[in-house]
Amino acid sequence: MRRSKADARLMEGGVMERLMLGDVEVLRVEELCGRFGSGRVLVPDCPPEVWDAHRKWLEPDFWEPEDDQVVGVVQTWVLRSEGRTILVDTGVGNGRRRPGSPHFDQLETDYLGRLAAVGVRPEDVDVVVNTHLHGDHVGWNTRAEGDSWVPTFPNASYLMPAADHAYFSPEGAAARPVPRDDAGRARREEQRNIFADSVEPVVRAGQAVLWEGGHRVDGHLTLEPAPGHTPGSAVLRLASGADRAVFVGDLLHTPVQILEPECSSCLCEDPVGAAASRRRVLERAADEGELFVPAHFGGSGVAEVWREGGKFGIRGWGEQGSGAGSGRGSGVGA
Repeated sequence: MRRSKADARLMEGGVMERLMLGDVEVLRVEELCGRFGSGRVLVPDCPPEVWDAHRKWLEPDFWEPEDDQVVGVVQTWVLRSEGRTILVDTGVGNGRRRPGSPHFDQLETDYLGRLAAVGVRPEDVDVVVNTHLHGDHVGWNTRAEGDSWVPTFPNASYLMPAADHAYFSPEGAAARPVPRDDAGRARREEQRNIFADSVEPVVRAGQAVLWEGGHRVDGHLTLEPAPGHTPGSAVLRLASGADRAVFVGDLLHTPVQILEPECSSCLCEDPVGAAASRRRVLERAADEGELFVPAHFGGSGVAEVWREGGKFGIRGWGEQGSGAGSGRGSGVGA
């Protein structure tokens, strides 16, 4: 899926084509697509020459080099597995107060209409996976009902990392140092809002499953910890027949982090831990032929990665059964 250059606003997204991985159907429903800010700010330790050297393929799906803008999406992966409907991350949501993220503040999109377009009504959802509890991954966990927030998906179990629940809860926030600058205070207020409108209502309704150490969703899907971006950040592994994939959430935000896995984003709570998790997951994806599925990539949204020792590259984008990880390829970084 190719896009013309995104404008300065985040635009409403759409729906991608169907992909089958073994017996699991995979679809992507976008909530937003557009420019998410400076690449050199988002990934501050990534050398400028890395961006410039790969400009030809980063543009236009991942980067607009003229003004150094990362292009990305906020999206949900819809999985149909063993007769159940599973959502991986739920975007920003409508009508949220997000003082630290003006492009997410008081958003209004037709996200539920896009789910309906792929045959998913709120009552059809059996499982919601939140890879971590940042605001652009939990927003549609809930919807407004009068003056209250209630679970959007009334029949679903919501799988949330226990470590993130503890960290972002009011008690966990109170135990951390008070931010010294206005940006830090705005982010702290935003985190309180996220917990109050998108996390705690699900817990109160008895629909949250706070897992730790690992969690089997079904015979094809398993959650595993990948801490660093947040304390509870997780990846969801898919294994069905001969096909393998790993949904990595915010383990990375841009493809340059595949080429430079030591470079964490400015949004990571623990940049060193995030880099260690990123390298470990990339190694397994390359070695075992797992499709690599980040939360925010534009284009096809799915990468095939290779490695040679500690060096990683991208073999191709979004093709089922093309043998990712079988050795060094001729793609990006080769």
